[in-house]
Amino acid sequence: MSRKHVMVHGKVQGVCYRMSAQEAAWRLDLKGWVRNRADGRRVEIVVEGDDESVETFVRWCGEGPPMAKVDSLDVEDDASEDELKPFAILATE
Repeated sequence: MSRKHVMVHGKVQGVCYRMSAQEAAWRLDLKGWVRNRADGRRVEIVVEGDDESVETFVRWCGEGPPMAKVDSLDVEDDASEDELKPFAILATE
């Protein structure tokens, strides 16, 4: 089981990135959340699940949906212990 915090940089808002990420996470049976950042250039994600599924999801994050242009990813282990729910889209922060 692994848990990652992912910050996606680039043209990732206004291109269905959050909805596509949610669908990808559901297909992989992952928990967590995704939200836009207020600067308009980043999407933030926390994801948890089995190691292989999380790795697959992080690779997907580097591509995103067809209209996205991901410039870079910052990926870190997330040591938080709060319980995550089924993958959801949260409000912009």
